[in-house]
Amino acid sequence: MSELFLATLTLSHFRSHKQARIEADGRPIGIYGPNGAGKTNILEAVSLFSPGRGFRRSSAEEMTRRPEALGWKLTGIVETPSQPREIETWSERGAARSVRIDGKSASQLALGSVTRVLWLIPSMDRLWIEGAEGRRRFLDRMALSFDPNHAEASLTYEKAMRERNRLLKNQMRDAHWYAALEAQMAEAGHRVHVGRQNTLDHLRSAQAQVETAFPTAELDLVQTEGAMPETADDLRDALAESRFRDLAAGRTLVGPHRADLHGTFAAKGVPAKDCSTGEQKALLVSLILANARALAGDGAAPILLLDEVAAHLDQSRRSALYDEICMLGAQAWMTGTGPELFAELGARAQYLEVTEEAGTSSVTAQD
Repeated sequence: MSELFLATLTLSHFRSHKQARIEADGRPIGIYGPNGAGKTNILEAVSLFSPGRGFRRSSAEEMTRRPEALGWKLTGIVETPSQPREIETWSERGAARSVRIDGKSASQLALGSVTRVLWLIPSMDRLWIEGAEGRRRFLDRMALSFDPNHAEASLTYEKAMRERNRLLKNQMRDAHWYAALEAQMAEAGHRVHVGRQNTLDHLRSAQAQVETAFPTAELDLVQTEGAMPETADDLRDALAESRFRDLAAGRTLVGPHRADLHGTFAAKGVPAKDCSTGEQKALLVSLILANARALAGDGAAPILLLDEVAAHLDQSRRSALYDEICMLGAQAWMTGTGPELFAELGARAQYLEVTEEAGTSSVTAQD
């Protein structure tokens, strides 16, 4: 049984769920039902127990149940290695979402010190062949799992960069306008870069520890052009030196926002972007498991959200995935269209059936 898991989850007017309460005991959870029944909405709700906008990156207004549009609320008891924690998060009539931890108002970033949530969802299947922004976000999510402060550094950097870009677009040339922003970007940007590099080290170590049914991914962090300055002072100097070039471009051309994550199928020496669809999926599963393994070795395994993953794996790999999840002691919330997709788990998991009628989802625990 996991030392970190969501013991209860209550959904109120969240997407297709008017009201639902789920009780869990730390085992993996197989959630099945027809397409459109509301299975993924449950996983999205769990993803909101971590910093950010959830795995769909939706606005608070988009998550509210229609047609009522009253707002929504999620409440959960999170069992941690030290003590149970109560988390509430909600939005009233489209307002920005609020968070309360143990009855006290908190920031979304504070959720990172309570829970660690990783996910793999269908929209990530194109990670290796689409733009670098998605890969940076993928890496930063993993970095956040190791260091809750990573999100704060990323937000600080992005905010200062937006201000600098505004100056650049307005063709401001006074150095004094840039100096403070560049100092802030340099300090936060260096922290982001170091956090990403440390995350890659964790993943490499975790992949080297065991042999699994999933392929090892060799990972490298590269810059779009040139190299990332190694220190905060170097990054500040690079930003200052790049002002004239950035003025011409109307945007900042140096910094961690210009990084890209490159992956290679290690056994074949083939770049991930050139692998088959099945191989790309297997590489993503491998990285999520490596991330979870590294976290488990440093405390407690994270909560995993695996949306429709089982349907894309053959029986042997599906069985291997379940075995590794159970070996890690991770609470994994997994979706599929039918119970047969979780047959290899047997009594090692809990099961929920989700049905939908007239736009309202119902959740029923199964033996």
